Amino acid sequence: MKNFIDELHELADPKSFNGKLRLNGFNNLELLNFYKDIFKIRYVEEVLAELCTQKEIQTPIHLGIGQEAIAVGVSAGLTSSDKVYSGHRGHSHYLALGAPIGGLLAEVLGKSTGVSKGMGGSMHLISEEYGFHGSVPIVAATIPIAVGASIACQMSGEKQVSVSYFGDGACEEGVFHESLNLASVMNLPVIFVCENNFFSSHLDIHLRQPSNRLARFAEAHKIRAEVVDGNDVVEMARVSKEAISRAREGNGPTFIEAITYRWCGHVGPNIDLDVGVRRSKKEILAWKKRDPLGRLRKSLLQEEDNNEQTFIEIEDDIKNEVKILLEVARKAPIPQEENLLDFVLSGNL
Repeated sequence: MKNFIDELHELADPKSFNGKLRLNGFNNLELLNFYKDIFKIRYVEEVLAELCTQKEIQTPIHLGIGQEAIAVGVSAGLTSSDKVYSGHRGHSHYLALGAPIGGLLAEVLGKSTGVSKGMGGSMHLISEEYGFHGSVPIVAATIPIAVGASIACQMSGEKQVSVSYFGDGACEEGVFHESLNLASVMNLPVIFVCENNFFSSHLDIHLRQPSNRLARFAEAHKIRAEVVDGNDVVEMARVSKEAISRAREGNGPTFIEAITYRWCGHVGPNIDLDVGVRRSKKEILAWKKRDPLGRLRKSLLQEEDNNEQTFIEIEDDIKNEVKILLEVARKAPIPQEENLLDFVLSGNL
């Protein structure tokens, strides 16, 4: 685009930000838990990709492989009483809160034991017990819902916060701007988390917008904005905890723009090399060097308390857990036809 300006510079360059992470501020146990959560999300989504390839999953799935550190970092500052909302690429946001893996697996397999009774599929997840209040496939649809929830948080006086996850494409919807304006005017305890992976479906950001820096929208609405490397879980946790703390204390909303890149295509396990102006094998391989999982592992191995066996045990435990839960989900019953209209209202779930 003739008027396009690269305002992100090194943050948008996959050749940058792939060295050792700055780990100070978190103890070794916290950092290993970050690794555990990122690996859990990564492995579950790899299993989902394989199930999709084998046609065992019939629902569309939108994978966030390569973007896991964002949700893990944000969730580090949340409690189950907070209210989190997501969109069509929401597996990581759900899992990072500790919501049940088995409920997700059953849901995408269309089983009645799924978190939406097998009626919703991959893009309609919910687990209020863990603070995940819903995801929907309509782009930007949960942003105003999260803002409405933040009004309830403000009125309760219990220092709860609301979190809205969305992608760069959602910033082109009118309701996004209306939501930012209301949050700013009412000084609401809401955290806007924009996962900027440079693609809206298949279209590169430089063909859609005059700049690749989306925090400019928050600044226009007088909302504090933070632009961070979304593939650095430690930095994500630092920035998110500060934003959440400010919101709890009545100091208003924050917009966090997390720069990242999804390894798979828009929908399904394919990598979509045939679409998108800059989506090439070379580009994807370059971004994989900023892998949030690999960077954290490499950084932790340089600490005295860790060795390869530590990570092997973490990974084996998760793999075994997922294997067991998948078999349970496979054996679960499908929804009964007479239940088709029973779960339309949330009170009936």
